[in-house]
Amino acid sequence: MSETVATARTSRRRGRPVEAARSAAPGQNPHLEVPFISRAIPPYDLVSEESLIKIEATADRIMAEIGIEFREDPETVALFRAAGGTVTDLTQDSWNIRFEPGMIRDILRSAPARFTQHARNPARSVEIGGDAVVFAPAYGSPFVMDLDKGRRYGTIEDFRNFIKLGQSSPWLHHSGGTICEPTDIAVNKRHLDMVLSHIRYSDRAFLGSITAPERAEDSIELCRILFGSDFVDRNCVIMGNFNTTSPLVLDGITTQGIRAYAGAGQGSIHLPFLLGGAVSPLTMAGAVAQCLAETMVSCALTQLVRPGVPAVLGSFLSSMSLRSGSPTFGTAEPALGSLAMGQLARRLNMPLRCAGNFSTSKLPDAQAMQQGMMSMMSAVQSGANYVLHSAGFLDGLLSMSYEKFMLDTDLCGALHSYMRGVTVDDETLGLEALAENGPGQHLFGTAHTLRHYKTAYYDSALDDNQPWETWDEQGGIDAASRANARWKATLAAYEPPPLDPGIDGALQEFVDRKKASMPDAWY
Repeated sequence: MSETVATARTSRRRGRPVEAARSAAPGQNPHLEVPFISRAIPPYDLVSEESLIKIEATADRIMAEIGIEFREDPETVALFRAAGGTVTDLTQDSWNIRFEPGMIRDILRSAPARFTQHARNPARSVEIGGDAVVFAPAYGSPFVMDLDKGRRYGTIEDFRNFIKLGQSSPWLHHSGGTICEPTDIAVNKRHLDMVLSHIRYSDRAFLGSITAPERAEDSIELCRILFGSDFVDRNCVIMGNFNTTSPLVLDGITTQGIRAYAGAGQGSIHLPFLLGGAVSPLTMAGAVAQCLAETMVSCALTQLVRPGVPAVLGSFLSSMSLRSGSPTFGTAEPALGSLAMGQLARRLNMPLRCAGNFSTSKLPDAQAMQQGMMSMMSAVQSGANYVLHSAGFLDGLLSMSYEKFMLDTDLCGALHSYMRGVTVDDETLGLEALAENGPGQHLFGTAHTLRHYKTAYYDSALDDNQPWETWDEQGGIDAASRANARWKATLAAYEPPPLDPGIDGALQEFVDRKKASMPDAWY
């Protein structure tokens, strides 16, 4: 959409500028701002005990009777062979490994149920596991979009902009990873700029590169410069987000990257990306069983490398349009699957990453928010501990949207309030509010109302709750257009968190030296 068309649409009523959109007041909802959420509502147990046992038994059969294929990483195969896996050579550089029921669960017993990922600002460190919930931006889109310039390939400027927007939001807790692909930088070098950008423009925890083992090592080395080698060896300061190659394959690039993070004592997320009918059964119970098998085996590798290192179970369940073969996101069935995965993760006593703010809509519109809410609520209700894709996901993950990023972070703020639950005590029951003036009298000026009016409800930064007439007189501005004004104002007001100049110089020197050591590669 051209800038002219966008401006005409958003100011259609009175010709007033989009900047008239409401902005958040300073310190809005400060009572909800936390480095991570400690949920006060219980997760929802959807699946019966009998059905959970059946899912686990099917996952065991997948691992024992079908097995997992490993490619181009004999060291990983040797680790699983030594642990008791049954290895069958398929080709010179691929192996099938089968695991007796209970073997992988036994290996996973050393994985922590909860751990800290340290941020360079200690006040921003996050807890992952237990009742802790962490929201992070969307991840992996090659395109970006906004109402002014439309859809285009992402650049390093876009990447940095989204880091700045995330850093500016009190409703995200984690800087994320590959928020969008900076396609203007060579493939073999962009990881250096991405990690350096996370460090410079955010003081939160972040994800490192996983696209090649040497890039994983570079990401960890940058953290050693930032935190100090001894601190990194003793603490989790970075994580990698690893996908299995479904169905039932772990390739060498992935397993070598997993071993790099685990060997350095760093965390990792292990995520099958299951598209029903394509790489997993159409039926959700079967997809969940496959997901459980794949993520458990992938997590188990970390414990063979370094017992006790953080590992996060992952679940990315998606449906498909059977008429076209296109993936569909934000639909009901995968949301139910996320609830089941939450129960299974709790039975394993391990942290979980699942769901997020998913949509296949091409615009930040009603479809986007309806699908996103369906998926995001499944993450919240499932008991997920790390929620990647909490903001910006559009176009089936092909595009990061500036406007949807702002709409989604506002929703994340509301979810902070939702997960606080309901406090019931003499103060919150509010009997005095009714008694002060008696029947038939309003409560606007009562002492109880005056004590609680700033904190009783979540105060959205983007919703327009004015009367229709007022909204119309101010230009009839829709939610996407308010979000458009909001992200621009947020970037204009952004200030980078302080970073020691000596550390910043050492980080830049490392990046420059690594880039100079190799020619550009664009594929």
